[in-house]
Amino acid sequence: MGLWCEKLRVCIDSLGRPKRLFIIVNPYGGKKCARKIFHNEVKPLLVAADIQFTLQETEYQLHAKEIAISLDILKYDGIICVSGDGVLVEVVNGLLQREDWTTAIKLPLGIVPAGTGNGMAKSLLDEVNDSCSVSNAVFAIIRGHKRPLDVATVLQERIRFFSVLMLTWGLVADIDIESEKYRWMGSARLDFYCLMRLVNLRRYLGQVSFVPAPGYETFGQPILQNDNRNCDLETQDQGRLDKIVQDGYQGPSTSFETHEWRSIDGPFISVWLHNVPWASADIMPAPAAKFADGYLDLVIIRECPRASLISLLMKFSDGTHVKSPYVMYLKVKAFRLEPGSRAGNPKKGGIIDSDGEVIARGKGTYNCQQVDLMAYGPPIYMTVDQGLATIFTPI
Repeated sequence: MGLWCEKLRVCIDSLGRPKRLFIIVNPYGGKKCARKIFHNEVKPLLVAADIQFTLQETEYQLHAKEIAISLDILKYDGIICVSGDGVLVEVVNGLLQREDWTTAIKLPLGIVPAGTGNGMAKSLLDEVNDSCSVSNAVFAIIRGHKRPLDVATVLQERIRFFSVLMLTWGLVADIDIESEKYRWMGSARLDFYCLMRLVNLRRYLGQVSFVPAPGYETFGQPILQNDNRNCDLETQDQGRLDKIVQDGYQGPSTSFETHEWRSIDGPFISVWLHNVPWASADIMPAPAAKFADGYLDLVIIRECPRASLISLLMKFSDGTHVKSPYVMYLKVKAFRLEPGSRAGNPKKGGIIDSDGEVIARGKGTYNCQQVDLMAYGPPIYMTVDQGLATIFTPI
């Protein structure tokens, strides 16, 4: 019997199951129950699967990024985040800032839902019709199946950020960030603040430009080379960026100067780019999104009557909002956002939110005195590197 057990273990190990994992737990995210989730639900399954692990709790914002930068990756078969999506994003940014990023980013990543937003876990599990539960997420990691994951580079002059989930500007970002003042209400804060924003609906001036995926070339207007607003769209910013010497990953090497860029002018109610289908366990902005197709799914709402907007927002729970005549839904390879002020109020700007964190905010916004990663107003680019990262998946 012992010999058969040993042969079975060798066979299972040959399937690529992880043997040693580095676990990052965020005890402060969501309902602050990640520590309990790990010890009560995650740890017993790892022990039963004979998987060794090293546990590290985060102590402050960006701690997970620091851990990923300095981690001895040769000791582990994967990094697992017991958290919401934010810690996963920090880990990706840390791995891509290492000198050995080409090796580091190949280390498989895993996510166990234990935060406010669990969009990545929901997207992975929903694809196989599994519920977004801790046990299902852990079983996916134990089985050891992996898949490539697109990584988007968010760029503004000398500043670079890596995204694996989403970028929002307008209504969705306002609700997500400004509702923080009502956190005492729990999850109801989002519904409450959504109603407040609908009563006093904001529209934002600005322009979005993009390189459309095949089949989406009819969206927007072509950018002409003699258009003073848009000429040298790529080279105005990229020329300076090419001269920057930094450690780590610099973004996709593909040049988009020869591609046909198209543009859409505001005002906008909402602009939302997504890398995976789900933003959280109950919001699916991008039903056609794929994990490694090399594109971002772009959702734009420019004009919509308030009564229709209420109905439209409710449809985000199942993805049927994309059928609305008030919604533009397309796939893009590269994206450029030039955000402006609120329509009718030039002294106030908006909020740009990437993967749940504010990266830029205009004057007069919530906590506008805070120093953010990027400036509000200058163009922000997004480009996609197809399948750059690797993530544990149920299939």
